[in-house]
Amino acid sequence: MELISQSPEQARQPSPASESSVVVVAPSLGPVLPAAALGLLRSADEVLADPVLSARIRAQLDAAVAPSVTELLDRAAATRVVLITDDAASAHSDALRSAGASLVGVVEPPGARLLDAVAVMDRLRSPGGCPWDAEQTHLSLRQYLVEEAYELLEALEDEDRPALREELGDVLLQVLFHARIAAEHTEEPFDVDVVAAELVAKLRGRHPHVFAGGDDSVVDAASQQGRWEELKQVEKQRESSIDGVALGQPAVALAAKLAQRTARAGLPADLLPAGEKLGEQLFRLAALARRDGADPEDALRAAARGFATRVRAAEISARESGADALRLTESDWRNHWPDTSSR
Repeated sequence: MELISQSPEQARQPSPASESSVVVVAPSLGPVLPAAALGLLRSADEVLADPVLSARIRAQLDAAVAPSVTELLDRAAATRVVLITDDAASAHSDALRSAGASLVGVVEPPGARLLDAVAVMDRLRSPGGCPWDAEQTHLSLRQYLVEEAYELLEALEDEDRPALREELGDVLLQVLFHARIAAEHTEEPFDVDVVAAELVAKLRGRHPHVFAGGDDSVVDAASQQGRWEELKQVEKQRESSIDGVALGQPAVALAAKLAQRTARAGLPADLLPAGEKLGEQLFRLAALARRDGADPEDALRAAARGFATRVRAAEISARESGADALRLTESDWRNHWPDTSSR
């Protein structure tokens, strides 16, 4: 019997499309492939890039662009094809999967959407982006940082979960905005990665009981707070107990913070301001409240919000009675003021 030798191409049997695969990458992670795709790539006859895949990722993967859907299916019927895409519902990936191809997707880590936010901020600030965003500076954005912080505080106080989610995003936007502007500085540039890296280093350094094999001095939340301040003092090489206190914060909060810091440093309470001037009396009241464990800023805000609620209630009551809520007399105010005696 005569033996007929075959070439490798002739010997290889056509593989069905079920032996082909669709590998989905995450745009936020770039050309990062899932671990499960490595074996598929090694055994593939062809590795192709979905036409919808960004040119940047396609170039980094060094993959040829897939042909038309019809030709792709023809190839998959005869060879093992791996299609790399960032859209599992694209025409090419959907057709290949319908023909029996397996699907392998990358698992994005927590925080992957932060990469999307950084990319959007970069796009807005870059040439061809938003003219208003491109004109902003650190100084021009100050008012928005303060406003967004207070709107977040209001959402927290109202226990408004949808508003909390939105306002956290608005505060995050301010961080991304300032970091993007900082990256453009000609002499001392830094970007959001530097900001994040310094934060990570700080958190690790301030939590040796978690990241450095334990710290016997930390046994509860109170001891951790004290240890935090000790480590910060050494880290910052501060010369005063009140170094690092933001003097631009609201006055009541500032007085409370100064009282807290000086109390830790052993300052006697009788050395707190005790004059007859209004500012001194307010400072002492706030400082003593903080030394007693209360938060005077929160207490005053609660009182102010309660007052605002009563004002609105009185105006609504007056309006319902036919009065002009914007032109109330003292008698009108008293008649419509809500009864708080039962509270």
